[in-house]
Amino acid sequence: MLKTKAKYHLGQVVRHRKHPFRGVIFDVDPEFSNTEEWYESIPEDSRPRKEQPFYHLLAENDQTYYIAYVSEQNLVADYSGEPVDHPDIPDMFGPFQDGSYPLHFQLN
Repeated sequence: MLKTKAKYHLGQVVRHRKHPFRGVIFDVDPEFSNTEEWYESIPEDSRPRKEQPFYHLLAENDQTYYIAYVSEQNLVADYSGEPVDHPDIPDMFGPFQDGSYPLHFQLN
């Protein structure tokens, strides 16, 4: 049985450790759950371990908005107090408050 616990939570704003983007977590996989092609496209010396939580983010950088899939080891909490402007946020979350976004719905 997998005993992984996610460090970050849904609605939390996070930043990537190495790349200049931030985002809001909208889903979490307890371990890597993407394609091998995606994983192999990461340079070998930068590939994260598969046995850790991976987060789905509504992400933004200076140029665009997108969906990102990021390992826990490559994220840090964002304490800037600034909202994320991704256009899909209102579909999933309520208004930005106290550094995060509340979910619009209940999870099982």
